[in-house]
Amino acid sequence: MQELGSGRIAREMVGSVHMNGSVHGANGTEERLDELRRLLGKSDGDLLKIVSVGAGAWGSVFAALLQDAYGHFREKVQIRIWRRPGRTVDRSTAEHLFEVINSREDVLRRLIRRCAYLKYVEARLGDRKLYADEILKDGFCLNMIETPLCPLKVVTNLQEAVWDADIVVNGLPSTETREVFEEISKYWKERISVPVIISLAKGIEASLDPIPHIITPTQMISSATGVPTENILYLGGPNIASEIYNKEYANARICGSNKWRKPLAKFLRQPHFTVWDNSDLVTHEVMGGLKNVYAIGAGMVAALTNESATSKSVYFAHCTSEMIFITHLLTEQPEKLAGPLLADTYVTLLKGRNAWYGQMLAKGELSPDMGDSIKGKGMIQGISAVGAFFELLSQPSLSVQHPEENKQVAPAELCPILKRLYRILIKRELPARDILQALRDETMNDPRERIEMAQSHAFYRPSLLGKP
Repeated sequence: MQELGSGRIAREMVGSVHMNGSVHGANGTEERLDELRRLLGKSDGDLLKIVSVGAGAWGSVFAALLQDAYGHFREKVQIRIWRRPGRTVDRSTAEHLFEVINSREDVLRRLIRRCAYLKYVEARLGDRKLYADEILKDGFCLNMIETPLCPLKVVTNLQEAVWDADIVVNGLPSTETREVFEEISKYWKERISVPVIISLAKGIEASLDPIPHIITPTQMISSATGVPTENILYLGGPNIASEIYNKEYANARICGSNKWRKPLAKFLRQPHFTVWDNSDLVTHEVMGGLKNVYAIGAGMVAALTNESATSKSVYFAHCTSEMIFITHLLTEQPEKLAGPLLADTYVTLLKGRNAWYGQMLAKGELSPDMGDSIKGKGMIQGISAVGAFFELLSQPSLSVQHPEENKQVAPAELCPILKRLYRILIKRELPARDILQALRDETMNDPRERIEMAQSHAFYRPSLLGKP
């Protein structure tokens, strides 16, 4: 009997070229999907439901990667993305979007086929308003207009998006994670099964009560929803969202419990996107926030010195020594983090939004008074991270021995760049150009000495990550 229906179509699509130009080979995609479905207890005819909460650049790309890889197995998986409704697209962005559409023949043809092109013409002429959720359905992320994605299934009602989702991807900024997941928890009160949550957020909060410690997005999610930490994972790595979607080779780590990290690493892995797994969830998460702090300063230095390679290398030496010093406070085996942290820092300095923000501050095109949510870029998470790290490391209870003055000082006193960034971005008492003074201060320690001090003293403070 001849095979009929969407099951046959799905199998024929493996190895075919999709509308956005991506190619799927017979590389075991369906087998990986079936393996994850079995692990989650899905029976035949029962859809595996995946939803990305938040439609920033990385959250949108993550959903699009899954849609490209697995979306054609319509009888087995449903992939959706939630974003808030009502956000309008301004005229200048609509004009730029129209240019992008017309520069890409594949995108232009796709929109014409979907009878969606005319609205972009009307928006270009100012005759119509576009909305962020509307253009996302056509594959355009408001924070990443120049990189068209595949069409996405967009939901604007949060309850509808998450109430029966098997896998929830946190694509929200760390500053919004707690609030949204507290709302989500209301919709999960009647749930029988426990969802799996993958957090992409890089950022931290500082809590000083009862003792100074860091709160990460996965901890916020667990606290807000009651989902056990075994079911919450963090995925991060040295990558730029648009480049990953354009199939530049990239890698990432998914960190968390053994039960979920290994099968999810296998499920997420693609030919151009290698996903490793690691058990150290919180430390990797904190490192993802730490590099954003120093990326802002790097952008400032680059702009203020006209991209001087010498000045940028001086800054890099000092900022990496501070990061190494901080990792010795946070983990007992900091050497295991050196490679991932430096790689993530390097790519963020090259092309990340935090470095871009630092450049714009130094050029006077932005100011700290404009807040941390920037048009066309989204949330600049390094700003809140500067405040959190400095306030945490300023606590007297965490004091360490000063290398020269034979006295106890708060760790922040040994991190002059962090201190200067705090005064520029949080206190707003210094101009951006003052970051250069942190490099030119003759009283500053040789960065090598800071590293030697960290390596030769027992600085590890397990309480910072909530450990006994």
